[in-house]
Amino acid sequence: MSHPVSGPSPSPVPAAPARRGVLRGSLAASAALALGGAGLAAPAFALSGRPRAAWGVQTGDVTASSGLVWVRSDRPARMVVETSATESFRRARRHHGPLLGAGTDFTGTTALRGLPAGEQIHYRVTLADPDDPRRTGEPVTGTFRTAPDRRRDGVRFLWSGDIAGQGWGINPDVGGFRAYDEMRRLDPDFFLCSGDAIYADGVIEPSVTLPDGRIWRNVTTPEKSKVAETLDEYRGNFRYNLLDHNVRAFNARVPSIVQWDDHEVRNNWYPGQILDDPRYTEKDVDVLAARAARAFGEYTPVSTLHVPGGRGGHGGRGRRVHRVVRYGPLLDVFVLDMRSYRNPNSPNRQAEDTTGILGAEQLAWLKRELAASTAVWKVLAADMPIGLVVPDGATDFEAIAQGDPGAPLGRELQIAELLRFVKHRRITGTLWLTADVHHTSAQHYAPERAAFKDFAPFWEFVTGPLAAGAFPASALDGTFGPDRVFVRAPERGNLSPMESPSYFGEVDIDGHSGDLTVRLRAEGGKVLFSKVLRPGRVGQ
Repeated sequence: MSHPVSGPSPSPVPAAPARRGVLRGSLAASAALALGGAGLAAPAFALSGRPRAAWGVQTGDVTASSGLVWVRSDRPARMVVETSATESFRRARRHHGPLLGAGTDFTGTTALRGLPAGEQIHYRVTLADPDDPRRTGEPVTGTFRTAPDRRRDGVRFLWSGDIAGQGWGINPDVGGFRAYDEMRRLDPDFFLCSGDAIYADGVIEPSVTLPDGRIWRNVTTPEKSKVAETLDEYRGNFRYNLLDHNVRAFNARVPSIVQWDDHEVRNNWYPGQILDDPRYTEKDVDVLAARAARAFGEYTPVSTLHVPGGRGGHGGRGRRVHRVVRYGPLLDVFVLDMRSYRNPNSPNRQAEDTTGILGAEQLAWLKRELAASTAVWKVLAADMPIGLVVPDGATDFEAIAQGDPGAPLGRELQIAELLRFVKHRRITGTLWLTADVHHTSAQHYAPERAAFKDFAPFWEFVTGPLAAGAFPASALDGTFGPDRVFVRAPERGNLSPMESPSYFGEVDIDGHSGDLTVRLRAEGGKVLFSKVLRPGRVGQ
């Protein structure tokens, strides 16, 4: 998203970690991780005799039988994960993980396979000295539910995006990222992070004065004092969010499905872009994107970024962000990558466009997977909206729409092709979820209102920001006939989290009827809007 305040190739295979090394520039003492102490800057770890995992644990891409567990050590260590049906860890099963070292910033993931479906899994991660396995750190525990293999069990998940953006970081005066605590207490099956999980281009100042004179105070780190350019600076952006105790508590209980958008690299980026931004000494966005992709893969448990022997490239078989997470008979989540394969931002009015926002090969992949899906509901997890106009400067556009309500042009041509395919293949149960625009809304798209008519009606739900600035509602583009049924947005731009609540969405699929209920929520427990969709129906 283009904001007035501050938008590659898949992740390369990281180098093998060294057996020994010293942690340099780490920014999280236990006091800082708990937002304690008198200061707001995060001091460095004090090394002790055993490996520590003070950054918590995460799980990701959980299915009925598998998932990924993530951890970060403070030194070289061997990762070992134990799983059990009980918190006592009786009859625990051991999963041997990787050696964590400097090559991956001491992060690592362990794949869990052969898990029972629809069960609560308790896990604990132990870090062991690679030269003396008896020297282990204190175990770190977490829990998650595997996807059900029976329809009647139902599914419930949350989604949002846009975290630590526009200068609004971790503020201990308001309890940090409080929305994470609220989401954790809702106990969802998983969380879909719809992109902008970090703001690598967003500087976090120690304090910001609000229009009413109040002071917003931020936890700060060196990596957040400038735009990220180096690999270590990108890594530091991911570590910054983990300084928040709400985030770590949430990660330990709720698995995530994570995608990326622009701010994981920089605002409104696209492959091949050469920057004229004076804040950057590295002007080649492809170089920045490769570093960002590596950090993203190191700090998020994404199954397709942890393919053994996987290779980069656009062939779809190596390391990539787009993927399908199959969550039982009721739900498939199609995670899209609207960054890595797009064409340059432009006025977006070309009459022919085979690249679009997904790229030709990702579009072909998406068609195949949608046609093969047997799930009742097929969520298209998009990091950008379809019919909301997102400008990039005075003449170019960042998303799909460009404000021309006529026949499809530019990137709209690719979306028209996809929507036509869904209709003609009689694919039911498609639902679009996104974030990016820093307000929350619900749009219904129908051919009778549209310039392009060869598609079946569908819904798109937007939410966010989770912990960033709030912005006014985006204009609508009439090409696909959107009707904005609901919107909640401020009248001025970049409202702080003190002035505008966090927004996130909830999807609840009933196991008996198959009905899907979408709730747009505001921090504080309020449901702003609710819509029930019926399975197997078109147009809702």
